[in-house]
Amino acid sequence: MGGVRLRGFGWRHAGRRAWAVRGVDLRVERGERVLLLGGSGAGKSTLLAALAGLLPEDSGEQEGTIEVDGRPPHAAREQVGIVFQDPQTQLVMARCGDDVAFGLENRAVPAEEIWPRVNETLARVGFPYHRDRPTAALSGGEQQRLALAGVLALRPGLLLLDEPTANLDPGGAALIRSAVADALDDDTTLVLVEHRVAEALPLVDRVVVLEPGGGVRADGTPEAVFGAYGTALADEGVWVPGRTVSPRRAAAPAGDVLLTTERLGLPPRLADTDLEVRAGEALAVLGRNGAGKSTLALLLGGLLRPGTGRVTARPELAGADARTPPHRWPAPALARRIGSVFQDPEHQFVTGTVFDELALGPRRTGAAEAAVRDRVDELLHRLRLAGLAGANPYTLSGGEARRLSVATALATAPRLLICDEPTFGQDRRTWRELVELFADLRDGGHGLVAVTHDAEFVAALADRTVTLDRPPATPDGTAETAAGVRR
Repeated sequence: MGGVRLRGFGWRHAGRRAWAVRGVDLRVERGERVLLLGGSGAGKSTLLAALAGLLPEDSGEQEGTIEVDGRPPHAAREQVGIVFQDPQTQLVMARCGDDVAFGLENRAVPAEEIWPRVNETLARVGFPYHRDRPTAALSGGEQQRLALAGVLALRPGLLLLDEPTANLDPGGAALIRSAVADALDDDTTLVLVEHRVAEALPLVDRVVVLEPGGGVRADGTPEAVFGAYGTALADEGVWVPGRTVSPRRAAAPAGDVLLTTERLGLPPRLADTDLEVRAGEALAVLGRNGAGKSTLALLLGGLLRPGTGRVTARPELAGADARTPPHRWPAPALARRIGSVFQDPEHQFVTGTVFDELALGPRRTGAAEAAVRDRVDELLHRLRLAGLAGANPYTLSGGEARRLSVATALATAPRLLICDEPTFGQDRRTWRELVELFADLRDGGHGLVAVTHDAEFVAALADRTVTLDRPPATPDGTAETAAGVRR
């Protein structure tokens, strides 16, 4: 089982004028392995949600038909497993093993089979902890592995994966791809959305490209699709294998030191770390999942109180607050000086429209309304969000939400920008635009710290890298503290 049929399928989210996806005619036979491509906003995630039966009738408008094994998707949910872009949306239990067991218990799997299947699936995805590990203690990449384990344990006939390796280090991404390959029976159907196209190709035998304006642009074997449409698809934003991106080197040497850390840590999440952050420099923070990269980003951004050591902002950044650590600055002052982009974009959305989200920061810092509108309009156009000004941020695609989160951090023109996985979910075109935007900021004297697993982004932009070492685990699954930075 797991066959899929769409006839003229379209979906428009409630309150939106534009269709998220439209005019899709597609048939996927049982056991086929399909890579679903398209530019950011083409409707890939919406299509996966529709196949999983996760688009309630009262949440939007549907046209055409969609079937899984000849039934409406909501009637075939027990045969479908989906892993979302944001793994936190599908983790429901406090302990990791319980989270994987949750779906099995709901499917009435015999009790004696549950824990062996949980253990086997956790090992298959390379999960590094005991099953009693708290889910709240996981990094974003570790959450993704756990979410995949929960789905694979159910042995679905139709497996839907939405960017399953986006927040994983290269080793973790390879483990996930291997786990997926091992989990697929001959009659398991796979529909995969993935921007790491070259790495994903061994998993698939067919490529389908969605047209952003509606319909299917291309459909065939990887060789046929990329051979016939490769250049055009690359120009339109698809990550076509073999197309390299030119780097953007700094226009001048790095400038003044803006921020320093001395033995900065937050046990057990981050080992003691010493850093210098400079104006006019793009610093990339690398490391395996669980090394504390996101925690470091929050500490540098003044959004967490250090557990050990300290963060010191120099007068070039802090002005009159140079003797005060960033986490104790007033909110308006922090917003003017340091902008933060979280790993999960939705965690920083607090208003009902894209326009208001961008206007919030400048308004809080006391900017005149005319200046606020000018700044918002500039960012909307620069990050290709102009047509979404009135949209609810929570209805955006993953790539659009990421660009909005970057734009909100830039709205107050901070001297220092801290970004956690800033290129997640971007197509090739918007990825390049983000690289150009960050390069212009750096060359204009701003400091940039980017936590990332994106090797292409590092090659294109980074002037300097530091690598965090993952603290060694203790027998109870927590982490010991130790010096944690490699240059």
